[in-house]
Amino acid sequence: MGISRPRRAAPCEGGVQAVVFDWAGTMVDFGSFAPTQVLIDAFEGFGVRISLAEARVPMGLAKWDHIQALGRQEGVAQRWQQRFGAPMTDSDVDTLYSAFLPLQVERVGQYSAPIAGAVDVLAALRAQGVKIGSCTGYPRVVVDRLLPRAAADGLVVDHVVATDDLPAGGRPGPWMALDNVVALGVTDVRACVKVDDTVPGIAEGLAAGMWTVGVALSGNEVGLAEQELAALPQDERERRFDAAAATLRAAGAHYVIGTIADLPEAIARIDARLARGERP
Repeated sequence: MGISRPRRAAPCEGGVQAVVFDWAGTMVDFGSFAPTQVLIDAFEGFGVRISLAEARVPMGLAKWDHIQALGRQEGVAQRWQQRFGAPMTDSDVDTLYSAFLPLQVERVGQYSAPIAGAVDVLAALRAQGVKIGSCTGYPRVVVDRLLPRAAADGLVVDHVVATDDLPAGGRPGPWMALDNVVALGVTDVRACVKVDDTVPGIAEGLAAGMWTVGVALSGNEVGLAEQELAALPQDERERRFDAAAATLRAAGAHYVIGTIADLPEAIARIDARLARGERP
């Protein structure tokens, strides 16, 4: 875990009040495959191939913004230019998004299994009086398909914000995270923790004035299924964790964990820092 330099304020009595979770790669979908694989298939439908690594670069953004960012990404932009004779336009993004969205709605359930430890961690937080918020790069139509499946597996949150719910927009801005603050009735934003596996998600939490915890092994930065990760030699798993953790720390994460199962230790450390008057 990385530890940021403290800033002092009056102690925050009661410790952490709320944790705002990302979904894919953080609570469900080990390796964060639902968004990436569908994007690959959507581009393939227009005759442009993109790799899994390319699809992961803008992960965490709203999906329209994600597609636009891919269209501007070196390599993808060149192949689009070769295929269509012109750079990708916003109209092209609209067309791609229209093709992407039904695929995402159809397939999100295939990748909705909770990551090991998620259900228990949420239960432990609730037992401590901590409220459970969430937000996502998924649009509402996808979230509405995901939530019943997650709930059937025991994964229930107190509030969820989709990337198209708010007029202000989504990540890396603070608005979805702050909507959780309002909806959950949190009295002090510095008593909130944002947990996310992407750079835009960490930026979101920081912009909202929250503590941030990056998720390395189950998320977008490592990008492997649980079985694939387990099959690697220990030193290779450690190398991949270190690389993912370095990216998340560089984005500003106060702590980096392997998976959600490791979150209680980070929350305990944040509680202790709040009690000392430190703030994000």
